[in-house]
Amino acid sequence: MGKDKLRRFAENLTFDCLVQPEFDEIFDSDHRLKGRWREEFFHNDNPITLELGCGRGEYTVALASRNPSRNYIGVDIKGARMWRGAKTVTEQGITNAGFIRTRIEFICSFFAEGEVDEIWITFPDPQLKTRRAKKRLTSPLFLERYARMLSPTGTINLKTDSQHLFEYTSAVIEHYGLKCEVSNNDIYGSGFADETLSVKTAYEQMFLERGLPITYTRFSLGSRKEFPPFDWDGDDVVDKDSEPSRK
Repeated sequence: MGKDKLRRFAENLTFDCLVQPEFDEIFDSDHRLKGRWREEFFHNDNPITLELGCGRGEYTVALASRNPSRNYIGVDIKGARMWRGAKTVTEQGITNAGFIRTRIEFICSFFAEGEVDEIWITFPDPQLKTRRAKKRLTSPLFLERYARMLSPTGTINLKTDSQHLFEYTSAVIEHYGLKCEVSNNDIYGSGFADETLSVKTAYEQMFLERGLPITYTRFSLGSRKEFPPFDWDGDDVVDKDSEPSRK
């Protein structure tokens, strides 16, 4: 492990905005902040937005800076990347942003029913192989997790360069009869990107330089809580080498 990464891990421990629980704190157990984020972490009653797979936290930081009447939490397992966002929040004194270092599989250990008002999923690994479809962050398995913590009017935003993930998510929405507010397969080419959608992550910059269109989907789960598995025909034709690596 490089010295710079070790330095970042050490500095992460000093950030009040970064929550890093031990494994046994959240495995089959609730974190102490579950249901108490507004009261004990943000000290306000404002809505909460999550950015799942936040990487360096570009979206979390940008949205928190622009919208002081909402709270933002970036979630990722990569501590060395998350360091950048946590450091920016600390240095700039941004009080409505925080970070959680954890696997997204454990997200329900952190948030109570209805505690989250919005979810952003920005450039996740599309998990192109069919056997890994359940790991996609818009798969039925994850939708059931989101349904347990989203408010009844909560929305999910997916921004991705992956046409495969975009089409898969569209199929999921249609299959379960979910409400889709936006489905755009080229937000810049169509002129759809507004100030919020124009926030660019490091991955997005790389994909734009390659000439890849950026897609955006916004949908809601309504009152649905259960999402039985289903097979998507589109997985039968995917070329595993057709999209760039997330490594």
